[in-house]
Amino acid sequence: MTIVTTLTEKRREKQLKYEKRLLRELSLQTLRSDIHNSFIQYMSAPRFARHLEDYCLELAVESYLLGARYSKFGYYGEPLLDVKIRSHYEESHLAETLFQFLCSIPASEFTEECHQSLYDTCCEFVSCWWTEGYTKGERRYRLRLR
Repeated sequence: MTIVTTLTEKRREKQLKYEKRLLRELSLQTLRSDIHNSFIQYMSAPRFARHLEDYCLELAVESYLLGARYSKFGYYGEPLLDVKIRSHYEESHLAETLFQFLCSIPASEFTEECHQSLYDTCCEFVSCWWTEGYTKGERRYRLRLR
């Protein structure tokens, strides 16, 4: 008897395999230092700093993998700006999720201008890791390391 597999299962297996290979290239130390550099002024509550770091790590990895998934369009000749526009919805959703989490920390009282600054920082953080994933993914496509 043979085992019947569907195309969606094969695609999912291939995607997981690709993501595992990409994550091997990602440095946890680089992620942590970038989180501290980006959000050091917002870490006023030391007891929430660990939760903030964990959540930012999770969203940075998601953003990195999102950029890597969209890098195939760059490999096939689409300009970076067009690819960024293509993934704008998912990228803005990640930035919005991070912003909402940071605003929900109980010890954080932000003014309106601080909210805007925090939102811009979240967007920049997610965009930076999206671009990092995009460049790594495109390099893997060029080297045929898919």
